[in-house]
This record gives sequence, structure tokens and C-alpha cells, in this order.
Amino acid sequence: CPTKDLNWLIVRNNNAFLLNKRDIKISFSTEPNNLTNVSSYRYSSIVHKKTLGVVPAADKKGFTVVMKKGKYAQRPAKSTVKVTMKAGPRRSLKKFRNLFTDNKYHKDLTQATLRRASAVMRSQRAPEVKKAKKPE
Repeated sequence: CPTKDLNWLIVRNNNAFLLNKRDIKISFSTEPNNLTNVSSYRYSSIVHKKTLGVVPAADKKGFTVVMKKGKYAQRPAKSTVKVTMKAGPRRSLKKFRNLFTDNKYHKDLTQATLRRASAVMRSQRAPEVKKAKKPE
């Protein structure tokens, strides 16, 4: 779509979400629904009408999928749909993959979304307690 390309050309070097680090050539992005936090056309949620994001659930058990619908692009209140998944890591990721493929959100980003979801689930695990060695 030509409007996406034009929007990206305008926004790519100057937006509120841009984050540049010293001595690193890659530009990062803090925008919501950006799966890899890299500032690029492929992952940008500013330019695309339909986006998908993964955030931790409010109760810190599971994750919430935030979908931005293309149909309501001009109505921000109606454009986002949130679905919380907390049925356990394997089942949640399976349900998430099915939801992702059914709604046809950027098939090329499937792996990135699954990685983000599993990282959120991994961060919520209880830390392993190391057993202290018995003195001899």
C-alpha cells in the first residue's frame, strides 16, 4: 500500500518512540505492539493498520494479546482488542498460534510473536532455589 510506505518515510527518522543508543548502529523503538523493539518498517505499529502485541497480563499470570484492527483505524477506542491467555505456557502458546493464523495478522511475524509470548511467560516463572551445600 503506498500510504504505508509514505508514512514510514516520514516517520522513520523522527518520532516520539525512537530510541538511539551510543555506539550501536541499530535504532530501537519503544512503541506499543512492536514485537522486537527494533525501529523498522516490518515491525512498526505506527504505519500498519493491523498489528499484534504481547504484554504481561495484569495479574502477572499469563499474557495479554493486544490486536489492532484495521477496520477501525480512525477510531482508536474501538481499534484495539485484548485477549488474556493464562491456561499454562504450552496451551496458551498453542491457542495463541491458532488465533494468530486465523486472523491473518502478518504471517511473517508469527515466530517473533511466539518468542515475545514465551519470554513473557518465562519472566513470570518462580526463580529456582539453589540448595545450600552441607558443610563437611
